[in-house]
Amino acid sequence: MNTTRITVISIALLVLACGSATGSGEPMEADKDLGQAVFNMNCSLCHGRDGKAGINGAKDLTMSTLSKEEMVAIVGNGKGAMAPYKNVLSSKEIDAVVEHVRKLGKAK
Repeated sequence: MNTTRITVISIALLVLACGSATGSGEPMEADKDLGQAVFNMNCSLCHGRDGKAGINGAKDLTMSTLSKEEMVAIVGNGKGAMAPYKNVLSSKEIDAVVEHVRKLGKAK
C-alpha cells in the first residue's frame, strides 16, 4: 500500500515537472530542440541545415518574409514540390519547426 502511494506521488511529480512552463513567454529548451530536430529530420534534405540549400527548387528560408501563420500553412499544406506535413507532424512539431526556421533568418 505504501509503495503504491509513493509510486503515484512520484508519477504525479514527474508529470508536473515535465509540464511546467518557464513563465518567460519563450519556448522551453525542449521545444527549441524539438524544432531543430524536426527540421533536421524532415526539411534539411532540400533546405539544408542552415536553410539555404535550395535543392529541388526549395526556397532559401533565411530570406523568407512570410508571417508565422503563412509558414505554418505552407508546412501543413505543402507548396509546389514540397509535400504537406499536416498528416506527418503534430501541430506542436509544426509550430516548433516554424520557430526554428524563423530564427534561421535572424542568424545571418
